[in-house]
Amino acid sequence: MHLFTGELRILHNVSGEFRSGELTCILGPSGAGKSTLLNILAGYTSIGVNGRITVNGHARDMRVFKKLSSYIMQDDLLQPWLTVKESMMIAADLKLGKELGRAEKELIVEEILQTLGLWDHHNTMSQNLSGGQSKRLSVALELVNNPPIIFLDEPTTGLDIVSIRHLVVLLRLLSRQGRTIVCTIHQPSASLFSLFDRVYVLSRGLCCYQGAAPLLVPFLSEVGHVCPKTHNPADFVLETLLADMESSAQMAELCQNGKLCRRLDRMTIRGGRKPVLHSDESIQRIFVEHVAKEQMQKMEFPTTFMTQFKILIKRMFTQTIRNSLSLWIQLLHHVSAAGLLGGIFFMIGNDGNAPIANFKFCLSCVVFFMYTYIMIPVLLFPMELRMLRREYFNRWYSLKAYYAALTLSTLPFMLILGLLFIVIGYVMSGQLLEWDRFILFTISGIMIAICSEGLGLLVGSTFSVTNGSIVGPATAAPLLALCCYGMGFGSYIEWIMKMFMSLSYLRYGLTGFCLALYQKRSLMECNTDFCLYADTKILLRDLGMANDNYGTQIAGLLAFTVVYRFFAYFMLRYRLTTEYRNRLMTYVKKQGKRDVGRRTSWLKNLR
Repeated sequence: MHLFTGELRILHNVSGEFRSGELTCILGPSGAGKSTLLNILAGYTSIGVNGRITVNGHARDMRVFKKLSSYIMQDDLLQPWLTVKESMMIAADLKLGKELGRAEKELIVEEILQTLGLWDHHNTMSQNLSGGQSKRLSVALELVNNPPIIFLDEPTTGLDIVSIRHLVVLLRLLSRQGRTIVCTIHQPSASLFSLFDRVYVLSRGLCCYQGAAPLLVPFLSEVGHVCPKTHNPADFVLETLLADMESSAQMAELCQNGKLCRRLDRMTIRGGRKPVLHSDESIQRIFVEHVAKEQMQKMEFPTTFMTQFKILIKRMFTQTIRNSLSLWIQLLHHVSAAGLLGGIFFMIGNDGNAPIANFKFCLSCVVFFMYTYIMIPVLLFPMELRMLRREYFNRWYSLKAYYAALTLSTLPFMLILGLLFIVIGYVMSGQLLEWDRFILFTISGIMIAICSEGLGLLVGSTFSVTNGSIVGPATAAPLLALCCYGMGFGSYIEWIMKMFMSLSYLRYGLTGFCLALYQKRSLMECNTDFCLYADTKILLRDLGMANDNYGTQIAGLLAFTVVYRFFAYFMLRYRLTTEYRNRLMTYVKKQGKRDVGRRTSWLKNLR
């Protein structure tokens, strides 16, 4: 197998095998290609890879293989506001489906937590776990559906030596139950190195050794590198590979780049007991036991869309409610902003001398809903995306179910807080206390919030927090400028500007506010001899809203909401589906090469 990335060849025709019942580590210096190889084996990277990967001698079917395997990534990405047991039960509900009852699922969860030493912490919030406990919980979540193949990327990163040993011993125990466990590791200690059944050494994209861990030292002596008895074999092989480039090629040639495997005739573990090594058909047998053939053919996931949706939306509600600090901050933000606006525009709603000031109140409400609900997903969703990537890749649920739950989970809190803001601002600013006007004003405000959240999701699913915090406001600023264009000369707005204004969803929201307050209304109070805008028809005319219809504004907001959320879903799918992303990048690079080739040939002809 080999991998090309652009002009760089990362892996060079490496070969190898990983057997059930064995714990294997992929060892090598930084930049050797360890994570790349693991990504290929797990199916996380597929574009640019040439070669053959087989399972039990048969070509790998990715649709089946993803149900067989779990990929535990380097970062411990856990739901912070759920307890250990709650996280496990949600994983069980999603991954085991309705085949097992509640009591059976609880028994499975308890057994896994007991095995991993987490049962004493089953009521502890995930965010309060130590580093070692978090890593073990990451493993426990993927053991719920008993996957026969487990990949781990740098599982010992950030752990102390005691936690590292405990984790590796645990992985060794799990492998003895018939699983194939493969992990990358950077620089294990001598005692830790001895716990691995098999070692796969990579250097400069070549396989320099594959075989039993105790046979690494004799192998090194064959190529003239004698490891001192007091030296750590893992450190010695890394120092050898880094110090001498020729050693990598020599070792790769000796093991035929991974085709030859050094095996111990009799491998024993503690107590002299032989490991439980399953036959070549063990993986397939385990798979058939847990995934019915009919389900494998007809269902992509163990549970239905509605089941996934219910579980996910309940999880999202639970986490939002338990994050009380965030709720208090949002409550304070809405109340303080409403009080500030109400104080600035106090009792001007029916004042014929200050209709422009009241228009500014409407514009301020637009700005509040826009920036509040754009920035929340821009700042928070990229962090959620990292957690989503792990769960989605390991086939916990479909992206459609997650996105539907995400969309609906924010609505109740948005409605409550948005209504609170509108009530305070509406009453303090002295607007007409008529139910129909208040309801229409509220609908416009909530629709602006929903649409803004869709735009925020689009930005948050496309960019990182750093870039999104720049792109979000930069996108909103021209939309805001377009929404209030024409104030005072609405009847004379140029046709091209009207076209541009129709591209701003904020214009529909602002028009909705103004129509709710001023359409079909009697003369406003006037304390002077003459008030030009006491007749609200003249005000709407000069704002360029005289011929607008409220229903059209709501329809426009709905249309933009659908568009933003559709593209947000598309970008989310693009970010999560590495194959789509790699295909696009490959296509762009090919086009770039073609353009360069055309320019070169054109220059030659010109000469």
